[in-house]
Amino acid sequence: MTTIMLIRHGETDWNTEEIFRGRIDIELNETGIEQAGLLAKYLANVPIAAVYSSPLKRAVKTAELIVSYHGVKVEITPELTDLNYGEWQGLPHSVVKERYKELYDEWLRSPHRVKMPNGEGLDDVMRRTTGLIERVIAKHDGIVALVSHRAVNKVLICALLGLDNTHFWNIKLDTCGVTTFIYENSRFVLTRHNDISFLRPIERATSNDF
Repeated sequence: MTTIMLIRHGETDWNTEEIFRGRIDIELNETGIEQAGLLAKYLANVPIAAVYSSPLKRAVKTAELIVSYHGVKVEITPELTDLNYGEWQGLPHSVVKERYKELYDEWLRSPHRVKMPNGEGLDDVMRRTTGLIERVIAKHDGIVALVSHRAVNKVLICALLGLDNTHFWNIKLDTCGVTTFIYENSRFVLTRHNDISFLRPIERATSNDF
């Protein structure tokens, strides 16, 4: 049996400032490093067989802290890279809402129909990430952690539940939130979602679904 842990990276300044990140390589801030450290301790006694990470620094740092308690290396994989927000990357939320009003409204109403200007759509993310899941299931028997991003993990959660991307906004993911599936009898079963119980020591700063 394989267990898949989908982990969102720790907090960055652009999360708190509500700036679209995408492929821009933003580092974790102090809170993010603290979050990732608490997550790593929480998982210290979990027998993790492999850890895969997006190549972006915020995910890699989170993954590196996790593997510091385990005898495995971080496997960098481009399939887990954040959604390419195209022209939205580096822009504050407030600017995007004003400058791209029609597209932004469509993003909130029908996210599955939106292709970011000079970027990706959610179906692009689904295609590249579900292929990775198939390879992970074929290769590993045990617990595998995938460290990635909000949009990527939301798409994966929908896919593993057999839902399409119209359900994207029905899922909440905090920074460092952990969502777990087991794979058995050719079926993915959700066993835990957005677990941030380990962040109680810094609870004031843990709720961020941007």
